[in-house]
Amino acid sequence: MGYRVSRFEILKPLKICFALSAAFLGTACGGGGGTGTTPTTPIGAVPVSSNAPNVPSSSPLPTESPTPPGAPGPYGHIKHVVIIIQENRSTDNLFNGFPGADTARTGRIHTGQVVNLQPQPLAASIDPCHLHDCFETDYDNGNLDGFDVARADGMTSYSYVQQSDIQPYWTLAQTYGFADRMFQDDTGPSFPAHLYLISGQSAGIDGLPFNNSQNDPHLWSCAALPTTFVTTLLSNGQAGPNVPPCVDYETLADDLEMHGHTWRSYAPAIGNSGFIWSAYSAVKHIFENPTQWANVVSPETTVLTDAAAGNLPDVTWVTPSAVNSDHAGMGYANGGPDWVASIANAIGNGPLWSSTAIFVTWDDWGGYYDHVVPPQIDYMGLSFRVPLIVISPYAKRGYVSHYLHDFGSILHFAEEATNVPSLGGRDATADDLSDMFDFSQTPTTYQSVRTKLRASDFLRQPRSDRLPDDE
Repeated sequence: MGYRVSRFEILKPLKICFALSAAFLGTACGGGGGTGTTPTTPIGAVPVSSNAPNVPSSSPLPTESPTPPGAPGPYGHIKHVVIIIQENRSTDNLFNGFPGADTARTGRIHTGQVVNLQPQPLAASIDPCHLHDCFETDYDNGNLDGFDVARADGMTSYSYVQQSDIQPYWTLAQTYGFADRMFQDDTGPSFPAHLYLISGQSAGIDGLPFNNSQNDPHLWSCAALPTTFVTTLLSNGQAGPNVPPCVDYETLADDLEMHGHTWRSYAPAIGNSGFIWSAYSAVKHIFENPTQWANVVSPETTVLTDAAAGNLPDVTWVTPSAVNSDHAGMGYANGGPDWVASIANAIGNGPLWSSTAIFVTWDDWGGYYDHVVPPQIDYMGLSFRVPLIVISPYAKRGYVSHYLHDFGSILHFAEEATNVPSLGGRDATADDLSDMFDFSQTPTTYQSVRTKLRASDFLRQPRSDRLPDDE
């Protein structure tokens, strides 16, 4: 079933309209898309931070000045943007104690008691709830004191991973750049988060595809069974209709193609399910167009050999297999950190390093405690903080950004680097991460990161059909 990309030029004014069902269009399209509080200043224009270790707050931290207006941007310097997506960790959980970053070792539970966050292995088996309803409980109108009641084992949320468990992440973040004000765009789990990372919106989807009547091997894609649905939110913040897990709106991939650029999404195949962690499997016109779908590559480990050979497109998305994700309960030891560092090593030691920017982020907060109140800019979010590592020869060395960023910031940067227009979603309101770069500096030489598992180990891994995310 073919699809003419030129159709998007006609649909440009409707790019952020929701395209799931007639009923949903009637309630969600129009106006400005949301009834949340509108910021008084542009997103990214001022630092949003807190300095109280025990109590959520929005009092400012001392912060570096952002890049001055008119400073050179990525266009002409950066020709390859790589977006590496990891799973389910808040900033307080994964980078607790990171030098220069705002993190806390205590949190408040629903009784008002302040408790200590406990160290927990990265491979811990208990997976805190991170569905939209659990966000509402965790958030508790900005009090951030409901993490212990989101589910019976909620005290697991009050934990942090020790540096020794994730040293490759710390090495990359300390060598290049780290952001402690990176927020997830939606207040739900992985499925909508991945949609935001390719398009700046999720069409109101806020949950995971589900099918109560039968097993669906294509759960996260446009090939899902007719009885598979996903929950949505309306612009008033109330629950919307259940809809199929299939959208049909413009993505960054479409904009790239329209302007002569290339893209690729490296994603694991789960049986025949259509690459469950590639959001492009849920975009109808891409999933059903063989030419566009050919840009979704499995096994995802192919990125290692492509990067080493200098065979990466202009914009790349990379998602891990279950065993190499940071999702709780997967039973790995070093999979996630070594996986990410191996990709960075392949790029950094390859021919594309001098013109590449790598962004490593986590798709949702994973149900883990975080002490910074997320700004509420519309009915979908923002959600809690997630880590962001920026790796590039032009990244400010050892820099910690305290300025407000979200997933749209990565898209905004990619749009500037490739000189394509805004999608008009979260990318249009987000900053472009310019405070984390210095394009006037001499490009730095890449420093390889020591790992226990190497690229050759990942390339030999057998394919796993384990479903990578149930939340």
